[in-house]
Amino acid sequence: MTETIFEALRESHRIQRSLIRRLMLSKADERRGEVFRLLRIELAAHEAAEERYLYVRILMDDRGLYPSRDALADHHEMDELVEQMQSSNYAGRRWTSKMQKLSEKLHEHLREEEKIFFQISGKILSDSQKTRLAVQYRKEYRDMHRKLEAG
Repeated sequence: MTETIFEALRESHRIQRSLIRRLMLSKADERRGEVFRLLRIELAAHEAAEERYLYVRILMDDRGLYPSRDALADHHEMDELVEQMQSSNYAGRRWTSKMQKLSEKLHEHLREEEKIFFQISGKILSDSQKTRLAVQYRKEYRDMHRKLEAG
């Protein structure tokens, strides 16, 4: 059976959950900085590919308009938290507070996406679109990962 966009996205969701868990358990040292860097890259690569290859398609259908807007707003909110965290000390209370907010927002977003957004999207997209979008998403995701890792 060929992979669908939803399976490809769930794989990245598992990585995000693992990285945020590692970050929440980390101590304020160089390893925290490295885990945060990995999470930043994963979030950015995933968001870019997901927005380009899923959200845009779903926005075009009336049934997907509001759920897509909500998901995009979540991405924006998480991006702002990550940006604020980048300009703070890893050991500070402010950073820890932002990390907690990011964890909560990320888990909420992933739950909503998997339980609600994927269901709506599954009704909008044809089977062939689901498999084609998986291929497009994977390529964009890999390209973005490479670009972001390079600096």
